[in-house]
Amino acid sequence: AHLHKLKFVRRSTDGFKKSRLDIIEIRISINVNIEGGVVMAIYHLSVQIISRLQGKSCIAAAAYRSGERLYDERQNLNHDYTKKQKVESEIIAPESSPSWVYDREKLWNEIDKKETRCNARTAREINVALPIELSKEDQKELAREYVKTNFVENGMIADLCFHFNDKNNPHFHVMLTTREITKNGFTKKNRDWDKKENVTFWRKQWSTYANTVLRKNNIEESIDHRSLKDQGIDLIPTIHLGKT
Repeated sequence: AHLHKLKFVRRSTDGFKKSRLDIIEIRISINVNIEGGVVMAIYHLSVQIISRLQGKSCIAAAAYRSGERLYDERQNLNHDYTKKQKVESEIIAPESSPSWVYDREKLWNEIDKKETRCNARTAREINVALPIELSKEDQKELAREYVKTNFVENGMIADLCFHFNDKNNPHFHVMLTTREITKNGFTKKNRDWDKKENVTFWRKQWSTYANTVLRKNNIEESIDHRSLKDQGIDLIPTIHLGKT
């Protein structure tokens, strides 16, 4: 077997309440050629909670991900990230949502107003590496379908931001709402979205969606959401060098 590149990081941190997941990160980036023809592309998917307890603002986070200037009504602040380049963004929402949810500044300020607690969890964010083997348009369509099926169809609003500033690291951030939405606005928190098993499902779904598109494009590389051990790959992860 010939090892070209290997990076492996695993970080799992439970949040303020031990029964809930605040951050879980699995990062596998390997390019292994094993006799018999096993080739793997980059897999990276991390999930984190945007929480006031951590001093985080969902408006600031949305501005940074989208590369926009957003006004934070609660803090009377402007979060300006318009200097960020090669960012493309869109909002995808359930059909029952009011039209104002497609206004990023309005959306995240309404979410922030709805929360009254100092430790409120205002958003969930997922960060995913896009397969560099695909064209830009195929990458974007892959992400949209994944987000629509796994999050929007379950009632979440998705603020989807593509970062193409590094050709070797195309990726997307998607910020997800934590409350259910109706035509009249946000209602109750959906605690089912907080379940830890969702992360395992979302990770597996990304590899399934990505591999389907790779195969359709006659690309032999594939990604795998499992750890190296679970894949039966007997390799010792090396220290990561360079950008991820």
